[in-house]
Amino acid sequence: MQRRPLFIACLFAALGTFASAAALAQAPDWKKVRIGVEGAYPPFSEVGTDGKLKGFDIEMALALCAEMKAECTLVQQEWDGMIPALQAKKFDAIIASMAITEERKKAVAFTNKYYNTPARFVGKGNASTDVSPAGMKGKKIGVQRTTIHDRYVTAFYKDSEIVRYAKQDEVYLDMAAGRVDATLGDSVAEDGGFLKRPIGKGFSFIGPAIEDTKFFGDGSGIAIRKADTALVDKFNAAIVSLRANGGYKKIQDKYFDFDVFGK
Repeated sequence: MQRRPLFIACLFAALGTFASAAALAQAPDWKKVRIGVEGAYPPFSEVGTDGKLKGFDIEMALALCAEMKAECTLVQQEWDGMIPALQAKKFDAIIASMAITEERKKAVAFTNKYYNTPARFVGKGNASTDVSPAGMKGKKIGVQRTTIHDRYVTAFYKDSEIVRYAKQDEVYLDMAAGRVDATLGDSVAEDGGFLKRPIGKGFSFIGPAIEDTKFFGDGSGIAIRKADTALVDKFNAAIVSLRANGGYKKIQDKYFDFDVFGK
């Protein structure tokens, strides 16, 4: 094995020290965190009549930042541009009810879940309504595009017409107007964002809850760039702390009458 002359070895060592120091100097301390949110997914995230963002995701984002002792800035972003905007460093994390799926893990890192609720169909009928692919043959199913619910119906409901929208609110408007027959979405979002509101009169959950981890993952987590492992750790610690000190339950109880964290 050839050996480097001593002065070359020293030079390499010095360069390595400088590179390490530069990397440390450039590493963010996460005292300031920009969080991407949607603002069109009640009761998790919406814009109130006062023009301000509100909802479970919004309060969780602010509470987690407080646990991390970080200054938090919310950046509103349409859903289908969330991950590209994160990669482009428009913000540092996504708190927008994003399911932790294997497909998304290829592009981003995730924290542990901060809640987990099943998917359900909503339409005119009841829990015994046949929502199998055969039962929904010829029906128009509205979904928010590029979501896990979009992927699920696309994979299985080959004989239905899938109508895709930029926002879940737009699905509800068209369903109320009779332009689509049903929608598949997060059951809690559907309940609070549609069924319990005047626009949802005459509609209900149809069929059973759907919990397919291949499509719906293991809950909703905070998406972060893969390189920012320190931020993932900080958020994970903050989730544990917020649940332990009662802060999580305080926020949860404002929106839900059950444990939204799940099993």
